[in-house]
Amino acid sequence: MTPPPEPAGDAPAVELRGITKEFPGTLANDRVDLTVRRGEIHALMGENGAGKSTLMSVLYGLQRPDAGQILLDGLEVSFASPSEAIAAGLGMVHQSFKLFPSFTVAENVVYAAEPRRFGLADRAEAVRRVAALAEEHGLAVDPAAKVGDLPVGVRQRVEILKLLYRGARTLILDEPTAVLTPAEADALFGVLRSLADEGRTVLLVTHKLREVMEGSDAVTVLRDGRVAARMRTADTSADGIAAAMTGRAVELDRMRPAGSPGGEVLSVAGLATDGVRDVSLTVRAGEIVGIAGVAGNGQSELVEAVAGLRPVAAGRVTLDGRDVTDATAAEHRAAGLAYVPEDRAAVGTAPAATIAENLAMGHHRGHGLLRPGRLREHARVLIERFGIKAASADHAAGSLSGGNLQKLVIGRELAHESSLLIVEQPTRGVDIGAVQTIHDRLVAHRDAGHAILLVSAELSEIRGLSDRVLVMYEGEIAAEFTREEADERRLGLAMAGAAAGPDGSASAPGSLAEAPVPAKEAR
Repeated sequence: MTPPPEPAGDAPAVELRGITKEFPGTLANDRVDLTVRRGEIHALMGENGAGKSTLMSVLYGLQRPDAGQILLDGLEVSFASPSEAIAAGLGMVHQSFKLFPSFTVAENVVYAAEPRRFGLADRAEAVRRVAALAEEHGLAVDPAAKVGDLPVGVRQRVEILKLLYRGARTLILDEPTAVLTPAEADALFGVLRSLADEGRTVLLVTHKLREVMEGSDAVTVLRDGRVAARMRTADTSADGIAAAMTGRAVELDRMRPAGSPGGEVLSVAGLATDGVRDVSLTVRAGEIVGIAGVAGNGQSELVEAVAGLRPVAAGRVTLDGRDVTDATAAEHRAAGLAYVPEDRAAVGTAPAATIAENLAMGHHRGHGLLRPGRLREHARVLIERFGIKAASADHAAGSLSGGNLQKLVIGRELAHESSLLIVEQPTRGVDIGAVQTIHDRLVAHRDAGHAILLVSAELSEIRGLSDRVLVMYEGEIAAEFTREEADERRLGLAMAGAAAGPDGSASAPGSLAEAPVPAKEAR
């Protein structure tokens, strides 16, 4: 363990001066200045393509800047790799954790920096050091546990322990609560605050305004590669940050009007597949049914089975009155299914194909050759309608940013006008302005008489859009709520495996923070 050094005067922990980084055709960072004080939780926000990821890549040694300076504790540095940044006291927790599932917690934490005895790795000493480090920082974790058996919130603690073990004085966290329950997110911010109180510094890259308002000390907003605003969190509002990000007023966390459900479109009865047991649900025309749950509790497996991408071991799936239990994915599509998958790159698109070709997928059935002119016109309409930022419809879909790739998939599937839309994580990685647009499109799709099955890790999204909410826990439907009943506490309790009484209180022993969390691997 290496404690943070004594402050060198009043120098900022991190200072970026005039950082400029250009890629072919894109000025990602344009003379960006960023100052982060020691002992501060500093949020970095901005829309997709604003330059956040590039700026953090420059700071962490993943990219070399074209111009500008990096200073740590008042001293200028230059990193050719992340290993040099780590040696200088920086550490980064990526959105996709970098852990070995088959290793124990202690083995992951000390990997490549193992304590030695007689020239060999000293496992007992590794366990002792990791246990002491975890206790010192309030990061409850069993050093002997296998990481693959841990819930995602505990894995994140392991990632933080890895950085602390290497003496990180400044921690960079990229979308740290994307797969956490509300209780786990609150616990994480408690840990981050204690680290800041010790004199460490936290740089938080996130889209979640509520967390920024509740957990950060300062905010820097990027827009189009430049700094649009710098503010102390206590002196601003979520609306003010959103306006700085987008350049316009944005209505946040709006509860959409309820739908007017009609006839049954989807019926799932007693369905079982890998990771799913005896699930039954219905979705009616003109209705959005939301599925909430911590990642890894069977949501993805359920959706894949309903969409014909995973074999059904038991039960029945009926779509528009037609039994599609054993039908192929193409037969599901023909029966009236549109599908926005969680993995937009690997499942939702063909990255090597053009944007125009990807936008036509599912519309191209029939005989004869595809007409390039019609493909481009179809693409032009959807690109404009959904605000997809693309230099040309003839460019490969893989060239798009994650947020713009999501807009492509959403736009394509809504254009199908299918009777049922299944949509997983519709706004993951999408900026605030686009979130509002996508939500409005989904509600309009529902109001046009379509049925929507929505899976989201964002409780505000589930609550704002759904007419009914189902909660999955360990492969089963653990609870069902009307839109009026689905407050954040009830949902959080159900997601953690605890029941809620009529007044929202826990009917199982212990508090929400103590409720059991499933030991499932995030997909």
